[in-house]
Amino acid sequence: MIWLTWRQFRGSATMMAAALLVLVATLALTGPDLASGYSTGITACTQDDSCDRFYDRFFGEYDLPFLALTLVVLLLPALVGLFWGAPLITRELETGTHLLVWNQSITRGRWLAVKLGLTGLTAMAAAGVCGLVVTWWSDPLDKSAAPDLALMAPLVFGARGIAPMGYAAFAFVLGVAVGMLVRRTLAAMALTLAVFVAIQIAMPLLVRPHLMPPVTGTFELSKTNVDSIGIERDETQFVHIMLESVVPGHAGAWVLSSELVDPSGRASGVEAAVKTSTTSGPCAPPGSGPGQGMDSCLAEINRLGYRQQAAYQPLGRFWPFQWIETGIYALLTVGLTWFCFWWVRRRLS
Repeated sequence: MIWLTWRQFRGSATMMAAALLVLVATLALTGPDLASGYSTGITACTQDDSCDRFYDRFFGEYDLPFLALTLVVLLLPALVGLFWGAPLITRELETGTHLLVWNQSITRGRWLAVKLGLTGLTAMAAAGVCGLVVTWWSDPLDKSAAPDLALMAPLVFGARGIAPMGYAAFAFVLGVAVGMLVRRTLAAMALTLAVFVAIQIAMPLLVRPHLMPPVTGTFELSKTNVDSIGIERDETQFVHIMLESVVPGHAGAWVLSSELVDPSGRASGVEAAVKTSTTSGPCAPPGSGPGQGMDSCLAEINRLGYRQQAAYQPLGRFWPFQWIETGIYALLTVGLTWFCFWWVRRRLS
């Protein structure tokens, strides 16, 4: 049974191994230079406080390979479910070869166990190697990326660490289960993709933010957490503040919510009332008097008691989140595996 399963699977397994070998070799050759460039640049920028400019320049040089590798790791589990999981049983059902195997003293349970074990473990190994080697290579870029592409950001988190291994195992068994139910390869592939994508979207939106209670804090306004300032002049100046999705002192944190609060602690939307002259003062137009500019305007707004109130998941929770989320997908995989064995013994014919 193992020999037969390998004969059916060896073509796609060989192609996957070759692709992984090329990927690992390429990243192993370029990774040391990438890390060296980051180390040299960060050492130089700390001497003249120009690290923000260095981060932008460094990440800009590698943004395309960064995004391409992230996309590869995100797509790999979906492709496993689509092309390895969904056809695994439906192909046998459509051709009727499963009946021939069952009449050769091979039990249904053993038949399914060999198929799931050999193909599923290969899928997990491929996704695990891919995710870990990309995590190692991307480490300097993850440290210099913008907040929406930081390590804890939903788009990047799923392409790092051990989580891709859990996604691949789940996607594979999901494809097998759907194939058993619909018994048509193309329909099973389409349905597997739709369900897997829906779950992958729901996880960062509904589940991941609550894996641990978020940290909440109140922070003074600065160039770190303020994107832009607009001023509406009337008897009282209203300063419109656009906040960044970052919190001072917690680089790389995943900000779940961020809002401007007034001195009493109530949310004030994006407006802060600054009672200063419309022609002079800290929030006046540049050049109209001494002390104008963003720094002096923010200092005045802070003096009036306005703050950023944010809820966030710190970067230090990256690995705990990886283990917890991988465990969730492992439980889903076990549940679907049990269903597959129950279905093949009780319902499949």
